[in-house]
Amino acid sequence: MKLSRFPLWPAHQAADPASNDEGLRNRVIAAYGADAVQDDRELAQIVEFAARLCEVPIAMVTLVEKDRQRFLARKGFPGLETPRSTSLCAHTMEGQGPLVVPDASEDARFAEMELVKTDDGVRFYAGQPLVSSEGVPLGALCVIDREARPEGLNALQREGLEVLGRAVMRRLTAERDAAFAKNRIEVSELRTRQLAENLPVYAWAANAEGEIEYANPALYEFLGVDDLSDFDSAALVHPDDIEELRTARTVSRASKERWEAKARLKRNDGVYRWMILRAWPFVVGDEDPQTWFGAAVDIDDLQSVSDSRDLLARELSHRIKNIFAVISGLISLQGRKHPGAEDFVRELSDTIRTLGKAHDFVRPHAGRTEKTLNGLLAELLAPYGRIDGKRIGIIGSGCAIGEKSATPLALIFHELATNSAKYGALSHADGHLAVEIIDEGSQVVVAWRETGLPESDEAGAQGAPDTVEREGFGSRLLRTAVEGQLQGKFTRRIVDGMLEVDLELPCDKLQA
Repeated sequence: MKLSRFPLWPAHQAADPASNDEGLRNRVIAAYGADAVQDDRELAQIVEFAARLCEVPIAMVTLVEKDRQRFLARKGFPGLETPRSTSLCAHTMEGQGPLVVPDASEDARFAEMELVKTDDGVRFYAGQPLVSSEGVPLGALCVIDREARPEGLNALQREGLEVLGRAVMRRLTAERDAAFAKNRIEVSELRTRQLAENLPVYAWAANAEGEIEYANPALYEFLGVDDLSDFDSAALVHPDDIEELRTARTVSRASKERWEAKARLKRNDGVYRWMILRAWPFVVGDEDPQTWFGAAVDIDDLQSVSDSRDLLARELSHRIKNIFAVISGLISLQGRKHPGAEDFVRELSDTIRTLGKAHDFVRPHAGRTEKTLNGLLAELLAPYGRIDGKRIGIIGSGCAIGEKSATPLALIFHELATNSAKYGALSHADGHLAVEIIDEGSQVVVAWRETGLPESDEAGAQGAPDTVEREGFGSRLLRTAVEGQLQGKFTRRIVDGMLEVDLELPCDKLQA
């Protein structure tokens, strides 16, 4: 139950008369969870001290409910409750401060109550109102004597009763807050469980040893089992993928960070399905993770499409390389008819073969021997001239590149090189290309500079759409590869007859 709609009531202030609506009052009382504090040890200590302080045989903490007066703690009184109609505390809780009754038998409000009119009934009574933070009256902390006390309470006893009343409310409020917090946790856990059980993924929780302690219905259905207590999770993974998973988990345990891997998991019918697996450690302070929360997403259909696409790409690449080989063969064949052109034929054939090598870099998943940015650039620029600094120069550090970044990098520099060969500095004998690689720690800057541009470009002509500032298809391709795939920055401009292209590439993306 939420009580946040009620304003907090000032400490030590009497009950709000407007809060005496019984429906509201009973809802607030219910929030305190009286059963949890019935015969509470701390409350028992309070009533014991109250009795000693006020020098009486009876003391109680009462909760006045709809039809009864309930004793949460008591001293010198045998019962656990009395009817509300016989409750002096019902009057106390509605007052503006402590209620002191020297002789209840002579008080018109109480003289006819069953607890008063007997020979050994209640005579002296003093009660401190118990009021919730919402201003709702709950009951009282009271002290009782079977003998009248005309003098009532002295100043110390009155003050002590007020202090003890506040202590009672702190205890009751602490129990209410704990119950409310527990309820919120239970609701949160229920929502989380419902979310996990209705997600279109396979979700689980595992202990530090990797034993599955929870699985959502989707995972149970995938596995075809009703009980995971004896389930061997290692048998679930395809043998060829076990090592990758083991490595990912080992690294994650050491770093206490999320791990991710792609692997094949065996379905209940024995068929392996490709999955993307992720797991997050639950870490408290510096402790080692004791619980892991994981999820697996079935990507088998997408993997099949990807495999088919890669097969097609490899076949297409093979045919393109065959075309390069055919062209090279035709050149050699025609060269035999012209004995004076051996040098030209040899140079042209070398260029064709180098283009074939460069083509491998723009094909995804192709075998690559070079693992540095310098090596990739040298391979891609070789068809266009010697890398000797005279026509083409490459300077800077040999920044390492990863398998994932090689393809977009090859596309970027292949596009720049072919554009230069068509429209820029490499399209004529007087042009020069300089590429500088600058390692700035967190990122690598590649400065591509073309000088000696054709006159049409120096004048700012629009006939070369990918070397001037106008955004053509090639520029869009470059921007997609740089900004989208590598999450870098791309700028291109022509200044004083020089084409300047700057690429700012994050190191973590280059090495992925």
